[in-house]
Amino acid sequence: MARTRASDFEEKQHNLLLDAARVFASQGMEKASMSQIALEAGVSKSLLYHYYPSKDALIFAIIQAHLEDLDYALAEANDATLPPHKQLKALVMVVLDAYRGADDQHKVQLNAGPALSDAQKAELTKLERKIVGYFSNVLRAIHPELDRPERPLVMPVTMSLFGMMNWVYMWFKEGGPISREDYADVATTLILEGVKAVR
Repeated sequence: MARTRASDFEEKQHNLLLDAARVFASQGMEKASMSQIALEAGVSKSLLYHYYPSKDALIFAIIQAHLEDLDYALAEANDATLPPHKQLKALVMVVLDAYRGADDQHKVQLNAGPALSDAQKAELTKLERKIVGYFSNVLRAIHPELDRPERPLVMPVTMSLFGMMNWVYMWFKEGGPISREDYADVATTLILEGVKAVR
């Protein structure tokens, strides 16, 4: 008879991912062990293996859950009735909000490449492209000239915006002189004003 899932399976699974991300972020992918993660999570090693059969599976699950949550939030915020520049700021704010308290998951995503199989990387790349697509579509609507075949700049501009967002965790301080909403304005303005000078 198949073992049934406990009613709190998803909550336990989510908490395990948070604890595991904390260990990976502090110890590194190679040094972190399943034993350390089980200890951090306050569970037995056998229970950890019940949820995730290997360290690689755990790393993949951390990144996948992080990206799926971000994709869901962006889909919810992607309001086509807004003027494109306001739509862009709303999307930037979603990313900055998603990064609130997610520094560990973000570090795992940035450093996990060698631990993932080609199939896992391909699956995550699909999610990443979908997430990037929300932004490139809006930027294309604002500045269609970025999509000229002889000089395709939509993706370089989009990824420049992601560069500004992805490294926020390195310097941003909650309660500091600039709020996340302030920085959403800064990042959006830098892109929208700067792109006007791009030829």
